Amino acid sequence: MEPENLALDSYILSATGAARPKVCFIGTASGDSQVYIDRFYTSMRTLPCEPSHLSLFKLEISDFRSFVLGQDAIYVGGGATRNLLVLWREWGLDTILREAWETGVVLAGISAGSICWFEHGLSDSVVANELRPLACLGFLPGSNCPHYDGEADRRPTYQHYIRSAELPPGYAAEDGAALHFVGRELARVVTSRPEATAYRLGLVDGEIKEVALPAELLPRVERAGNSEQPQARNAE
Repeated sequence: MEPENLALDSYILSATGAARPKVCFIGTASGDSQVYIDRFYTSMRTLPCEPSHLSLFKLEISDFRSFVLGQDAIYVGGGATRNLLVLWREWGLDTILREAWETGVVLAGISAGSICWFEHGLSDSVVANELRPLACLGFLPGSNCPHYDGEADRRPTYQHYIRSAELPPGYAAEDGAALHFVGRELARVVTSRPEATAYRLGLVDGEIKEVALPAELLPRVERAGNSEQPQARNAE
């Protein structure tokens, strides 16, 4: 979302603890859009890491398990979360990613790549032109809603579904805010923008309780070079 400020990308790499981490992009949710893959490489090649990608639409890797478990970080792109989940389960990638997570590989992502790790998410990939609950992988407890400030319908719709118990309590993140879990517990909230915030949402006496979480603003990380990249439309 911020090709000229790689603060969050750099933070993901630092979370691995490796001097030059191996980071793999999985763009299933966008249909393995080449534009999106190119954007990933353009940014990551300016950081101290070894980038790669895993495609399910153009197979180039025969042993998914060995490849994924050999990474230090997995970065999942935005797009259609429902399609991502169907394809991952068909290829057994959901099971491999759980194994990777349990052995210490950092799992990260934006939009659909954030929703997918939780028990449930608020997604626009279930019904056309609507935001609906979606059951996800369940690595992390509760529900997740990205773009909390980026799309007008996000906040009221997420609150509606929590209030009606169609979504469990969970976490919402504004654009530029990242939720850092260690195991299944929220450890930190970091941001790339001064105004970005994340929230914990739950129910108290049948009413929504929204609590802003303390957040740490990360130092800006400029991308080397300044060539504009096309922007891909990301649903989730």
